[in-house]
Amino acid sequence: MNVVTYFIITVALWNIITFSLYGTDKKKAKRNKWRIKESTLIICTFIMGGIGALLGMCLFHHKTKHIKFLLLIPLAVIINLSIAAYCVFYFLV
Repeated sequence: MNVVTYFIITVALWNIITFSLYGTDKKKAKRNKWRIKESTLIICTFIMGGIGALLGMCLFHHKTKHIKFLLLIPLAVIINLSIAAYCVFYFLV
């Protein structure tokens, strides 16, 4: 496997982890239990987890009323996709 394949697999796994964090936090919120810090969710989102976070917000209806998340998550997705496109282009050329 080449570098691009490893990069894609790593980003996909990280998005699954980020998606799971949003689902876990929503589950904990419903049960009034220990929660994942908002800063942790946002950091995981910006570290190439934007797609997972966006899917987690939509699927679990989690953090959809928080303006911070409504602004930062789409921004993270744009940044993540830009970085991914640059990396794939850099390693393919």
